[in-house]
Amino acid sequence: MSIATEISAVPEEKRTQRLKAATHAAHERLDKRIMQANPFTDRESYGRFVTMQYLFHRDLDALFFNQELGALLPDLSGRRRLTFIEQDLADLGIAVPQSMCTPTFTKGDKVALGDSLGWLYVIEGSNLGAAFLLKYAAKLGLDETMGARHLAGAPEGRGLHWRTFTAALDSVELSDGEERAVIDGADAAFARVYDFAELAFSER
Repeated sequence: MSIATEISAVPEEKRTQRLKAATHAAHERLDKRIMQANPFTDRESYGRFVTMQYLFHRDLDALFFNQELGALLPDLSGRRRLTFIEQDLADLGIAVPQSMCTPTFTKGDKVALGDSLGWLYVIEGSNLGAAFLLKYAAKLGLDETMGARHLAGAPEGRGLHWRTFTAALDSVELSDGEERAVIDGADAAFARVYDFAELAFSER
């Protein structure tokens, strides 16, 4: 086998793999900020975490109703978790935050494809890691039926749920500019959650 043949036989890196590598620093920065806040110390701290989750999910909720995105990503509307977060806040006796900031995306607005896919990558990835968070919530007496509904896994399992999403994301045809926009969108999403973490955990 020639060197050229060996090189061509190397699988091309998938979009989601590039995204994970490109956003590693932003992801790490967010994780460290949340860990610093110790959100599972008690229910009050956890309530601040759920408030942060609400703000982020509300921020991009409009994307789950976008028909263009829905045609590209499987069961997009079914992946929406804002309603569960609202129920968790009610379980915890916390009022839904009002007018703390203007959502990044609004229903009916035309969205940039690459940018939107980056944001959705971040929010879907957060559900994949929620299995560990659900175990911490259980120590506070919370579960998928009370207080931690939004951390529950999909009926088909978190792994399959995530792989179905990433397979669709990897298969979307994008221009070079849109490819860069996906990474920019994901970085912006991580930065936005960081800002919400600051907002939720700093007001003590």
